[in-house]
Amino acid sequence: MHESPTSTTSTVSPVVTVTDATFEAEVLQSERPVIVDFWAEWCPPCRAISPILEQLAIEHPDALKVVKVNADENLIAAQTYRALALPTMKVFVGGEVVKTIVGAKPKRALEAELGEFLIA
Repeated sequence: MHESPTSTTSTVSPVVTVTDATFEAEVLQSERPVIVDFWAEWCPPCRAISPILEQLAIEHPDALKVVKVNADENLIAAQTYRALALPTMKVFVGGEVVKTIVGAKPKRALEAELGEFLIA
């Protein structure tokens, strides 16, 4: 039996992991707005924002695509999009950055900042 005692739902995350190699296809060529979460393993605020972004991906699957980029492992994307402080979230529409959010925020504050992108 491989069942987790604390999990009653699917373990498939709605958040896609993106690398330098897949960034163009997953983000720049996306039909819908994409929020890119630039994060790192050593970053406590990054870990704090992760479940909030996952909730947004679940609650707004048709409106917004949520992806994660490990800034330490994907230096090209992190440097190209100037993810200097972590976490940095960038919203892309039509392959262009239209909004940047730096730092962890509570869900309500993040929803307020992303409001225009959460409407399908």
